[in-house]
Amino acid sequence: MMYVNASAAVAAFIVNEQNELLVCRRAKDPAKGTLDLPGGFVDDNETAEQAVVREVNEELNISVVASGYLFSLPNKYEYSSWTIPTLDLFFLCKIKDFKAIKAADDVASFHFVPLNQLKASEFGLDSIRKGISIFLKEREI
Repeated sequence: MMYVNASAAVAAFIVNEQNELLVCRRAKDPAKGTLDLPGGFVDDNETAEQAVVREVNEELNISVVASGYLFSLPNKYEYSSWTIPTLDLFFLCKIKDFKAIKAADDVASFHFVPLNQLKASEFGLDSIRKGISIFLKEREI
């Protein structure tokens, strides 16, 4: 018997000292051009904690100095003609220095949004929209 198990993926909540969330604009499909959080798939023989550090560095050229697991959400990731079930693991990440930040890899651009101005509806992937809503609700914003 064959089971279609979820692939692990990570997403990073990065909040700066001005209480703004770092958001990215997707450079590729699915949901090209919509907002997203930095993150991606967990590689073979990698922990989720290692994956979030690697993905943030690959996509934004910044280093995570600390991370803490928040929650997980199931998702369906549409890629080409495939639908990949994923389990998205959300982390709160701390960045020491934003000086070298630049968009790379799957990120077309990035910017910071004040938490009280975030709109989950502007995020293209279902689990990220839900994750933004949970994140804001837990902070009573």
